Amino acid sequence: MSLKVKFDELKTLAGTELGTSDWIAVDQDRINTFADATDDHQWIHVDVEKAKTGPFGGTIAHGYLTLALLIPLWTELLDVEGVTTKVNYGLNKVRFPAPVPAGSRIRVTGKLGDVEEVPGNGLQLTADLVIEIENGTKPACIAQPVFRFYA
Repeated sequence: MSLKVKFDELKTLAGTELGTSDWIAVDQDRINTFADATDDHQWIHVDVEKAKTGPFGGTIAHGYLTLALLIPLWTELLDVEGVTTKVNYGLNKVRFPAPVPAGSRIRVTGKLGDVEEVPGNGLQLTADLVIEIENGTKPACIAQPVFRFYA
């Protein structure tokens, strides 16, 4: 369930815990589609038989697929109302502590960081986000994305 907030209220929410998203499946079809889209067909991602004898015991999601799924997961945490444009401005930090095995599910937890004004009637915010793997012992991804919202 997302936190619904008006654009004008964003600055007051710096440091707020945003909760947890729903789980999302990372199946082999999703991994293969990402491999096709990025032309990254490394065997640890797409060769199910060979990957069984590899370092992870099966295929794993691309790190950048995990990162790309941050956006649909993020939108479950925060819904900013009264904006005309939302922009992914970049990332301050990204790490992939654990691989995401094909067939697993991930979700994100997060906290809102700094919120500051930017030209053009905008607000820039950072978020501290952790993508968890269901039944995993380490996070799949730790990221600090930067977003801009314009009213």
